[in-house]
Amino acid sequence: MEFSIKSAAPEKLRTDCLLVGIYEGRKLTDLAKSLDAVSEKAISAALKSGDMEGKTGSTLILRQLSGVVAPRVMLVGLGKADDASLKSLRNSFRAAVKALPAGVENVATDFVSLSIKKTTVQQKAAALAEVALDATYKVNAVKEKSVEPHPLKQVSVLVEKTDQAAATEGVSQGSSVGQGVALAKDLGNLPPNICTPSYLGKQAEKLAKEYGFKVEVLEQAAIEKLNMGSFLGVTRGSEEPPRFIVLQHLQGKKSQKPVVLVGKGITFDTGGISLKPGADMDEMKYDMCGAASVLGVFKALGELKLPLNVVGLIPTCENMPSGRATKPGDVLTSMSGQTIEVLNTDAEGRLILCDALTYAERFEPAAVIDIATLTGACVIALGHHVSGLFANNDALAKALLAAGEQANDRAWQMPLWDDYQGQLDSNFADIANIGGRAAGSITAACFLSRFAKKYDWAHLDIAGTAWKSGKEKGGTGRPVPLLVTYLLEQAAK
Repeated sequence: MEFSIKSAAPEKLRTDCLLVGIYEGRKLTDLAKSLDAVSEKAISAALKSGDMEGKTGSTLILRQLSGVVAPRVMLVGLGKADDASLKSLRNSFRAAVKALPAGVENVATDFVSLSIKKTTVQQKAAALAEVALDATYKVNAVKEKSVEPHPLKQVSVLVEKTDQAAATEGVSQGSSVGQGVALAKDLGNLPPNICTPSYLGKQAEKLAKEYGFKVEVLEQAAIEKLNMGSFLGVTRGSEEPPRFIVLQHLQGKKSQKPVVLVGKGITFDTGGISLKPGADMDEMKYDMCGAASVLGVFKALGELKLPLNVVGLIPTCENMPSGRATKPGDVLTSMSGQTIEVLNTDAEGRLILCDALTYAERFEPAAVIDIATLTGACVIALGHHVSGLFANNDALAKALLAAGEQANDRAWQMPLWDDYQGQLDSNFADIANIGGRAAGSITAACFLSRFAKKYDWAHLDIAGTAWKSGKEKGGTGRPVPLLVTYLLEQAAK
């Protein structure tokens, strides 16, 4: 999709559809007023008829308005003017894109010029570009006939000349995030017989070639040499070989310590010997959405060319039952040397992440953030609206929470108190891999914290936010927007 920044008379603009905001109570925005004036009050007449009140996300298409070159003018409800926010702007624009008639290939709007407190032109432009890409995304289904792409090809952003530079920068950022989200969705939506650990390794190599990243894709022999016994314990039951992916975006100063992103890459999770119920097990192809989000972030980094050093670590494998599979009661020795009693083989994500967290020490990181579809308990606690956030550093947690608010990709901080650590005690090893039913998402984070003591660390549990079930089944691409926004803030510093 192409984005252009224009400063032109809207009524003279050649576009398939003009998107014009209307506030609740039938209040006209500046663009609506100007078009109303040249069209012999056509907009006012439509509103007076009761066809639209201006509620958030409502739409009404007017055709062939007098004095307006565009053949269609879509009135888009913005909600109450006093409640205007970046979130409501996103929702209104998404609704407008979804409501476009077939055949509309280009649209124009002045939404970036709408007044929102404490929000810049750049932020609004970024939001529009990201939403345009997300709202037109189509699942890359494996079908006999290829899926037709969405017809919308171009979005023109109307701004004052003084705002052109800021809008251009914003569109670039939003487009980059949107491309990263799309990649994460694509990878998550692929069937697990295609999106294997080897496939993820090839995707990392493809990104590295396209953007100049440094990449290593370690195979089983190399993983064994690293003594990643916990990671290898998970992959033992599968015929698919594991991979350990190391991606490096090195655009900061050599002296700059990197941010390390660690993504859980279980490309299919049966639960292992602790077998999951059969119902909805197909959705366990999404257990690699942490890995997908890391690759999505790197796609955005490559587009943005951020002056940062960022490392991506992806341990990836399947969790399968077989005669060779790890059993409940087995004890694994992690890369850190800590031994782990496996009480439940379906708590495997933490077993591959812990070795990756130990590996992260060699980069002497400024911060480490792991991203994982880790626990059903997090879904019970927080539902599907926000990701769970745990951290051993308050400043890091606050920065991630703020990034999530700005990106409309929110997280909620959960406790990481020593009070919970005792639930992981084992009679036979240094630590057990589960701590019982109570506070399951917290004890999972406590487990990971044992391997992240040498640096500032945060854990994002995205089990409730990485994909949707039901009629709209598919990956969401979260938390790519949160992470890219956080990295943009780090680059700005």
